[in-house]
Amino acid sequence: MTQPIAPGTSQPRHKGSPSSPARDMSRTTTLQFGDNALLAQLVGDHDRHLRHMAEALGVRIACKGNRIAIVGEPGRTALAHSALTTLYRKLERGTPINTDEIDAAIRLSDIHAALRDQVPGQTPEAATEVETKPNNGPRLMINDLPAIRTRRGAIEPRSPGQAAYMEMLARNEMVFGVGPAGTGKTYLAVAQAVAMLQSGQVDRIILSRPAVEAGERLGFLPGDLKEKIDPYLRPLYDALHDMMPGDQVTRRMATGDIEVAPLAFMRGRTLAHAYVILDEAQNTTPAQMKMFLTRMGNGTRMVVTGDLSQVDLPSGTTSGLQDALDTLEGVQGIAVNRFDARDVVRHRLVARIVDAYDDKKTVERETSRNQRFRREHNGTAKY
Repeated sequence: MTQPIAPGTSQPRHKGSPSSPARDMSRTTTLQFGDNALLAQLVGDHDRHLRHMAEALGVRIACKGNRIAIVGEPGRTALAHSALTTLYRKLERGTPINTDEIDAAIRLSDIHAALRDQVPGQTPEAATEVETKPNNGPRLMINDLPAIRTRRGAIEPRSPGQAAYMEMLARNEMVFGVGPAGTGKTYLAVAQAVAMLQSGQVDRIILSRPAVEAGERLGFLPGDLKEKIDPYLRPLYDALHDMMPGDQVTRRMATGDIEVAPLAFMRGRTLAHAYVILDEAQNTTPAQMKMFLTRMGNGTRMVVTGDLSQVDLPSGTTSGLQDALDTLEGVQGIAVNRFDARDVVRHRLVARIVDAYDDKKTVERETSRNQRFRREHNGTAKY
């Protein structure tokens, strides 16, 4: 496999005399590549990919011959170096790249920076390991990040949080994936379920959601039971069809190898040798969550996903997901991955929207705390 030739990195250039306080702390890093055809794909039409990365990282990137030069602040040039190397290796494996892949490579390269900062004296180019969340998780090489392999191809992580989550899915019998929309928590769980079904590690897949969301109750909706519940379960169907041919999904659902059903259908069952996913778990009550978790039988994997900022339960009702996290986090054999805006892999505006709402919630919480403090201490001050 052709690898990028070891880069040359200049020392930071300083303006003026050694005693001059004015300094230009920019660094120039160069990479040399051995395959010009792959390099052309890496650069993109009219340098489109390089321009996208340069804008995202605030550096200057230029390609001349078979070399790419990166100029900028040392930490940012290190990120660009790592991202370009990762993308080139994807091209070597036959994976095409686009701006989404570039953004994912930058997010994953951020782990390099975090690790490098923990190792005094380590150069940017020497940082070849990444550390996934949580802090006691496995240390992984950038080219050995987890991948979920289905017959439709390999699914690779696109953010640090996804890398940690995929490791948990591979290693744990019960996993909670909690975070905002667009982080891939349900999609990756379905991918892991399909991979384990196709490899014979489980006998069936069961996908479930609470049947009451967004203030609607099934009894008031038109149609028979299937017509009532299908809209709630559509995201799970969509994920399945991304992983498997449509005719295979239909056939396996007919034979019971794949079941998609409302949470209420889980009551009274023991689910053995199955991969069971509960989506939108923030809309369960504590009793429903306990009922679901205790359905677990021998040889079964369970994944619970949800977004605690999107609770649709009646006011004053405790979310079963929050209750489960408060009760079970830290219990041996149960893994919890918390996604945040950095793991959002949809349009970049989605991450900004998530951050804006989180900031608003923080301000509202602080305001409420201050108001409560003033009420409690009103009139108690002595003059």
